[in-house]
Amino acid sequence: MILLKRNVEAELDELKLQLTELHAMVKQLISSNPAPSVHASHPRPAAITSQTNTVQDPVHQGGVYFSGHFQGSLSRYQWEPQERRASQLLDLDGDKVAKILSALGHRQRLDILRAVIHEPLTGAEIVERLNMGTTGQLYHHIKALVGANLLIQEDRGGKYTLPDHRALPLLLLLASAGELLDTSDYMELAHVREDASGYLGSSPEAYDPLALLRSVIENSIIEHQAGYCSEISIIWHEDGSVTVADNGRGIPVGAIGGASKSNVQAVLTELHHSTSVSIPGSCSDKGINIPVVNALSERLSVEVRREGKIYRQDYKHGIPLSNVNIVGLTRDTGTSITFLPDPDIFRVSFDRHRLTSLMDAIQASNAGLTVHVLEDEYQ
Repeated sequence: MILLKRNVEAELDELKLQLTELHAMVKQLISSNPAPSVHASHPRPAAITSQTNTVQDPVHQGGVYFSGHFQGSLSRYQWEPQERRASQLLDLDGDKVAKILSALGHRQRLDILRAVIHEPLTGAEIVERLNMGTTGQLYHHIKALVGANLLIQEDRGGKYTLPDHRALPLLLLLASAGELLDTSDYMELAHVREDASGYLGSSPEAYDPLALLRSVIENSIIEHQAGYCSEISIIWHEDGSVTVADNGRGIPVGAIGGASKSNVQAVLTELHHSTSVSIPGSCSDKGINIPVVNALSERLSVEVRREGKIYRQDYKHGIPLSNVNIVGLTRDTGTSITFLPDPDIFRVSFDRHRLTSLMDAIQASNAGLTVHVLEDEYQ
């Protein structure tokens, strides 16, 4: 006879965890979805929506519910459902919140906390894990984290770990940061708009939109030099915008390396990590790449043709107005970028005669590349 051994205690713990999470979900569902009126004829949309509340103080009507569990290498955290009213969160002391975010915003301190939440580590192990070089750097940060009750040490010289009651807030903070990661890119793009002279020269009256067009064209030239693009079309539109279309491979649209942002959005918004080429601006030392073009445009649209589909995403002042959506099917490949230089920044329009000279020079120096300059057929 074979005896099967069961860890009943572990099974009960897991069942309890599932029940508490289910309880939290039901509680949240009930609070956010009141019983429908008998006169209601339209179902509630599944997507998150913004609704106007007629209550005089709507802040006090909402709340945040949270619970969870985390399995580290040597420990397991589990939290009962908790609630924080929206009014409590919005009334927190701003100075103290800023100090907390500033303290945790230090790269090495954040790395230390993320390391020890996986498993307890000695100081030497933290130094090795994070490639900190010496324990001198570690000591200063460890002292601050221990003093703030964000780290505890088992014994003198022993391993450091995270206090149980600090693990969930840290994970929630990281989850929130993950949802806000793209805002750092948008802040950089806002700085580009504020510092347009750093990219376009010191005289606003002479800001040349051709500098933006050159940058977009240059990326298609790079694709040609790599052996994947033989044609570039520049299309003028009646509203003052211009399209640069090539028959290259098309910017990859999927997320790379587990990132939440699509690759095409990263190319168009990540100022310092963009894979787009950067060319010198007029009378300035700062390079102009595709994110700079995006930031200095009133609107920009990108269409990517690859893998049998046409993908599109729209922007305003560098900020996405949509996701990357499939808008059609095609057998072609390539990328088309349409942009309108912001009239609040550029006080002159494109000089088409100068562009013609530029196109002639590009074709002369890039054998096998054909450049078409066209008018919008719908003008």
